[in-house]
Amino acid sequence: MALSMPAIMRTTAARLSALYLLLFAICAVLLVFYMTSLSARMLTAQTQETINDEVLGLARAYQRGGLPVLVRVVEQRSRQPGANLYLIADVNGQILTGNVQSLEPGVLEAEGWTTRPFSYRRFGEGVLERQRNPVADQNENETQSGESEVQAEGEKGHNAIALVLRLPNQMIMLVGRDLGEPERFRAVIRRALTLALGMMGVGGLLIWFFVGRAALKRIDSVSEASRRIMGGDLSGRLPVTGAGDEFDRLSENLNSMLARIATLNEGLKQVSDNIAHDLKTPLTRLRNRAEATLSGKYKATDYRQALEGTIAESDQLIKTFNAILMISRLEAGYSSESTSRVDLAASVRDVVELYEPVAEEAGVTLETSVQDAFAVEGNRELIGQALSNIVDNAIKYSTDSTAKPSVRVALDRVGREIRLSVTDNGQGIPDDADRARATERFVRLEKSRSQPGSGLGLSLAKAIMTFHNGRLDLLPGDPGLSVVMSFPEREDR
Repeated sequence: MALSMPAIMRTTAARLSALYLLLFAICAVLLVFYMTSLSARMLTAQTQETINDEVLGLARAYQRGGLPVLVRVVEQRSRQPGANLYLIADVNGQILTGNVQSLEPGVLEAEGWTTRPFSYRRFGEGVLERQRNPVADQNENETQSGESEVQAEGEKGHNAIALVLRLPNQMIMLVGRDLGEPERFRAVIRRALTLALGMMGVGGLLIWFFVGRAALKRIDSVSEASRRIMGGDLSGRLPVTGAGDEFDRLSENLNSMLARIATLNEGLKQVSDNIAHDLKTPLTRLRNRAEATLSGKYKATDYRQALEGTIAESDQLIKTFNAILMISRLEAGYSSESTSRVDLAASVRDVVELYEPVAEEAGVTLETSVQDAFAVEGNRELIGQALSNIVDNAIKYSTDSTAKPSVRVALDRVGREIRLSVTDNGQGIPDDADRARATERFVRLEKSRSQPGSGLGLSLAKAIMTFHNGRLDLLPGDPGLSVVMSFPEREDR
């Protein structure tokens, strides 16, 4: 999909990036001006300090020998190479000695520091220029005055600041320093900061552009996948690049949600199919029984027995529907039942006590093995219902044992799990595939069809364990079958 600049700018991320880039540019420009101004002030202060030191040295020379010594010292220092300027002029501003040939007009008129940098020309500069270009020098002499020459030289970069003093005899002394080196240093700083600003700005724009394009491509791929999913393809998933960024985390969470939705839809489809097929038989049987009763000539007691059978069959159907609804609610992760601390040992005792008469009537020995009192976070009624379903199945199918039928309920800890197991010594389920299918809705294995039931007991137990963040495992016994309910250990707060 082609991405244009207007499309990029319509995104919140691009707008925020542009805002941050603008703020960065403003701060960088202010930093350039601040650093340039700071360096200029520092160099000016350093230059003024150097001039003050020179003035103090000349003042000591004047105190030692008066004007003759001062002139001699000025002449000596003027011949030394460097950026310092020295000048002594008469009361009319006529230059008497020093290393300055001419000054910008008005510099010697005010005493003290010069208010701004002024232009000047040193001795010998005009001679060197005439040697390099005599024709230009001749034209210059014909068309320009001395004042304009000084200004022209000033435009070439000969600027300085100085301290102008009046001697006791009204003669003028000027001590200054050339600004060429500080100005070059300031220009270098300005160019460096400007170049750095430009490079950072260009880099920021390039990063913003390419990162924005990459982000938009990923968003477009997510949008395309979303459109396919909304079109009915629940098997589709959002792309995950493996970068581990926020896009990947969002895609992973949404993919988990889609997988959960697909699982719930599949469960709903299974429920619909199961209701359409597995519940059709008992409803048909119920109708046929009622029709047969009405078509025959029976006594009142016969009608009563038929009605009692119909009520019993209806109660079984109601139980089946309730189990289906409970399974659907638990698999959806929703339950109106409250959770609290559940003592598993007490639940085991209650269920065993409830089924002892049933086991005794069926000739099955019901044993318990509880090592300690274990507590989990969950719903007592749901856990009791799951355990009841498992114990009921174990009692029914242990009667197939060639030895004395027995069922053993055990509660212990294995690692960080609390395991509640129900083991019988019946024929069990030797095939792994059959054990995996046994926890599905309405699944009744071939040898189980002779026993009463709807095939929802283990399915409901599995849904209850999933609701409690546990698991239900069907393990082969020797002989028989062991159904294990594994709970995560409760963390006391």
